[in-house]
Amino acid sequence: MNLDRRTFLLGTGVSLGLPWLECMGDDTKQADPARRLCAIYFGFGVGLPSEDSDEGKWHWFPRGEGKDFQFTEVLNPLEAHRDNVTVLGGLSHPNGRRMGGHDTADTFLTASYLNNRFLRNTVSVDQIAARAFEDKTRFTSLVLSTDGGVGEPTRSSTLSYDDQGRPIPALHQPQQIFDRFFGAGDADLVASHRRLKSTSGMLDRVLEDSRSLRGRLGSQDRDKLDEYLESVRQIEERVQRSQRWLDIPRPELSDEDRAMLKLDADDEAPKDFIRTMYDLMYLAFRTDSTRVATYQITNMADCSSKAAKFPQLEGFKKSLHSLAHDWNKPGGAEELGRWDQFMAQQLAYFLDRLSGAQESNGSVLDNTIVLYGSSNSNTHDNTNYPLVLAGGRALGFQHGRFLKFKEDVPLSNLFVTMLNRVGVETAAFVDSTGEISELTL
Repeated sequence: MNLDRRTFLLGTGVSLGLPWLECMGDDTKQADPARRLCAIYFGFGVGLPSEDSDEGKWHWFPRGEGKDFQFTEVLNPLEAHRDNVTVLGGLSHPNGRRMGGHDTADTFLTASYLNNRFLRNTVSVDQIAARAFEDKTRFTSLVLSTDGGVGEPTRSSTLSYDDQGRPIPALHQPQQIFDRFFGAGDADLVASHRRLKSTSGMLDRVLEDSRSLRGRLGSQDRDKLDEYLESVRQIEERVQRSQRWLDIPRPELSDEDRAMLKLDADDEAPKDFIRTMYDLMYLAFRTDSTRVATYQITNMADCSSKAAKFPQLEGFKKSLHSLAHDWNKPGGAEELGRWDQFMAQQLAYFLDRLSGAQESNGSVLDNTIVLYGSSNSNTHDNTNYPLVLAGGRALGFQHGRFLKFKEDVPLSNLFVTMLNRVGVETAAFVDSTGEISELTL
């Protein structure tokens, strides 16, 4: 049997794209494999205690350099993906060094300059790729954040900006994202809520079509289809859990409340919420619904971000902003380091999903460039951004190294490299001076 790459399972008010299956091989070999770009941002920087101190193991950057490096406790969750990641040190935006410590999230993907009198941003690197791919997928890009919307200038709640420098509103409600990409759409959001809460679920509405398709597939494709549908069902269940949590007010937590929270499902809420967003990006990529995604985990608006209490909900004693500010106080480097380790665990989960999904020429991760990082090193220090580049091995990237760069190498050079490798020919981006040749084969 030969199946078209654009085959969908259909049910009442819902359609679901399929992953790559072997019986699609003839079609996929004729077309260029999908090339994807993903950027993930976290705010307030990381802990950088002296590597020779008692807390040196909580230094964010690895020890050593090149291939001879060792992850510290912070990034150790990425060890299983060592051959698929490169840690980058020394890079930053020259314009960002001229800005306030709270202001640079807005420019993480734009390299622009903002101040109190000049608040006009420029196009973000993801939207340059999205514009190039807009005729290839149903959705040009998936823009996510923990807070949603656009926020305010220098305290943005989105990483993405259009070609006029206007912020693109981020989605933050898992149910809405799920409905928009895989359900009946936003116009039927309320009805979708009711349907998803019923015992039938979305997959039950496409089950009849999936049975018909399954009977025409080979054994390996049947197994892959079953795994895929089960994966979607698990994501649907997690979406429902995360949606319920998002409706719960975020109170100030006392020690007693925090202790009780460990016995409650809300104790898992930050992990569930972050992983649900990663699941949705994974599913959007795997079904080729989009080839560009951004995810901002906390904005830089101090304690007003919905992610501010994420550490407390995970058992930490302080808010995210306080953890970041107190990294150089007694015990502070370990506290922030453990939070950054938690974040690395969630990134590893995302890379697991991408690397476990096979396409015609490798895994989804092999065809996807993932940039993970912050625009601060220490809290509000706009140099030496902590950055991890993952994936893209089928696009020419070589990994398994810790690369250190001098300050005269702008982060925009990485953006030029990324764009060219996803097939968007780019000579320059803002203040770039060329590509980063050390990253590619």
